[in-house]
Amino acid sequence: MKNNNLYKYILSIADNTLILGQRLGELCGHGPSLETDIACTNISLDMLGQARNYYQYAAKVKGGNTTEDDIAFLRKEHEYLNVLLVEQPNTDFGYIMARQFLFDVYHLLFLQELQKSKDQTLSAISNKAIKEVSYHYRFSSDWIKRLGDGTKESHQRTQNAVDDLWTYTDELFHQTETDKAMINDGIGVDTLKFKSEYYERANKVLEEATLEIPESRYFQKGGKQGMHTEHLGHLLSDLQYIQRAYPNMKW
Repeated sequence: MKNNNLYKYILSIADNTLILGQRLGELCGHGPSLETDIACTNISLDMLGQARNYYQYAAKVKGGNTTEDDIAFLRKEHEYLNVLLVEQPNTDFGYIMARQFLFDVYHLLFLQELQKSKDQTLSAISNKAIKEVSYHYRFSSDWIKRLGDGTKESHQRTQNAVDDLWTYTDELFHQTETDKAMINDGIGVDTLKFKSEYYERANKVLEEATLEIPESRYFQKGGKQGMHTEHLGHLLSDLQYIQRAYPNMKW
């Protein structure tokens, strides 16, 4: 495929929002309060909408009879290029908010740069999505502060979550050969330029939440090369079930 690098680059962005959107969607009806439940569901819908815009563009780039549904639902586990952070399972509410927060900080900074892309479609998608992600960032940041500086139990649960998830943050800035090619073409985002800002922002919120910043020097990676944790396979079995059980179904 002529535009293989562009196609894979779009997937690497879209898969993050699809998988994290699916994770949040699993919470529908299970939030700690009605208001929070609805907020998480709306964020999930935002992310699935963003993923759809990217997949529509990816289908156009790939050409042929490929559709957005084919890309979203009919790939195998190793063909997904999302980072490991977003596929981590839902446990308690502190864990869910910590996962969301650590991704939201990155996502907002990423979209700010993607708006400058020479690719007009990616620039337009990011320009629309950044309004939603700004809200996501405020929502998760506020909850991290409330939980971290809340009760003894909420503080400890959130601290445990941050300690566990911190090991996945460095992968957000790992650059594949596809990433490097797109950066050279003026299409992709050089994430290394805002890596220090990411940790500065994250650390500031954690400090306000009276949470300790992990000192981990070992980081997990592999998702961007299609090497995932066991959790993604279970997630995809739910996500893809209807499409695979009733192929070519038209609603």
